[in-house]
Amino acid sequence: MVDKIVTAARAATVAAPPLGTEAYDRFCTGLAARLTSAWPRIRAENDADVGRAQEQGLPDVLVDRLRLTEEHLADLVTLTSTVAGEMRELTHRPPGTPIGDWGTRRRVPRPLGVVLMIFEARPTVTVEGALLNVAAGNAVILRGGKEIARTNAALGAAVTAALEDADLPTGLVTVLDDPSRALMKELLRRPDEIDVLIPRGSPSLVDYCHNAGTIPVLASGGGVNHLYVHSSAELDQAVAIALDSKLPAPAGCTSLEIALVDRPVADEFVAALLDGARRDGRPLTLRVGEGIRQPETTGPWRAEALGEHDLGREFLDSTIGVVAVDSPDEAVEFIQRYGSGHSEAIAATDPEVTGEFTDRVDAATIVVNGSLRLNDGPTLELGSEIAISTSRLHARGPITLAALVNYSWVVEANGRLREAN
Repeated sequence: MVDKIVTAARAATVAAPPLGTEAYDRFCTGLAARLTSAWPRIRAENDADVGRAQEQGLPDVLVDRLRLTEEHLADLVTLTSTVAGEMRELTHRPPGTPIGDWGTRRRVPRPLGVVLMIFEARPTVTVEGALLNVAAGNAVILRGGKEIARTNAALGAAVTAALEDADLPTGLVTVLDDPSRALMKELLRRPDEIDVLIPRGSPSLVDYCHNAGTIPVLASGGGVNHLYVHSSAELDQAVAIALDSKLPAPAGCTSLEIALVDRPVADEFVAALLDGARRDGRPLTLRVGEGIRQPETTGPWRAEALGEHDLGREFLDSTIGVVAVDSPDEAVEFIQRYGSGHSEAIAATDPEVTGEFTDRVDAATIVVNGSLRLNDGPTLELGSEIAISTSRLHARGPITLAALVNYSWVVEANGRLREAN
């Protein structure tokens, strides 16, 4: 079975037209139309997946990540148009750069080849992974979680129809209907046919992908993210940053897990954080570290003790840990020990402190006086994204269309020879 999957994907990359030709525009337009017409059936299959997840007792925050709505359709339709524009910009060929008095050089984008995406939960990733990879000329094999198997099958049918409408090889997108670990393990052992692996999910999934195969990885792992609140920070702003970094998407990869707060302002910050959550109207649990006063709380706003096991992990719910630190050095050392290199932030008005923090903290994105959730391709005006990479090679941060291609140099040499000296 694996041989058939990877051979079909590789054959599709050979049969596909050159990157940037009109067929790719037609695919973007056709995908919007196919998703729109198939949406009632897609929603019905999604309702079945969501219902099964609820019966199995999945936490509400994870069930919400499975659910598709009319707003998702509107966003996906908009995305097809946005990606088409980004594709035209990416494949635009400016005049070559002169080389001495004898020739010119220009850099031409090329597809990466065959991409394997392994992801959990969100079914919108199925469409995003298909859309951006095809627009970049890649073939993509999409392996989602079993929780969204029926939804993915319906989305995959719409993608296949759009490929046919555009006269592109249907093998450019394979949505696997077998979410077994055994099949995934076999795919991870095929670096001969799969060029790039993009895992999007929990740290355990990313670790498994690294250890089980030898395919080059653009890792999109979990976000064990921190906000350092320096004593010079504007307290109201720091509270707003912390709440925006957690409450709208508590299980997201850019979600805040631990706030590191200078000890003189830690008690005040905790009290203000709870007050802000109450005003927001969304529940919040604070896990308060040693040396910080634990306020009395009621209802869905709680404060409890922070444990050693809470450090270096994602809570995946509306929980923020708070740890008191005695210096910026201590905050940086904490992040170096427990952070995942995804998203980190600082709230401070002292430019020396922010400068030292951004110099020393190593993460895909570091935000100064702003929400961690700003680490997003469209928000940063970098382009549409399918994941956020914590890798150190090729692409780091939002994986946009430009990260899904590599380049060739085309040299117009006009008969130039390189003679031996």
